[in-house]
Amino acid sequence: MEVVLIVEVQGLKDQDVFEKHLKKEGFTPIPDEALAYHGTTTTHLFSTRAFILEVVEKGLKKAGFDTCKIIFQVGDNPMEAYLFHQEKDTFEQVSV
Repeated sequence: MEVVLIVEVQGLKDQDVFEKHLKKEGFTPIPDEALAYHGTTTTHLFSTRAFILEVVEKGLKKAGFDTCKIIFQVGDNPMEAYLFHQEKDTFEQVSV
């Protein structure tokens, strides 16, 4: 299944470090789109969702950031949106 990931981040300290981490984990930049990536998955939606959240979180922490929202779609499944909650140190799902 195709995966599309869009990241909206404020205060990203090192975009190269962030993108290098995403590329290492299988997400490649979408040409001419800022902080938009695509990849493929062969796992179930639940596993893919957990993987995406973990990969983005690790990349953000390596690069340094202030705030972050992400939205992604796996195959034909509707888009899901998440906001990184700094106090809880994790992503939380939000309505689109």
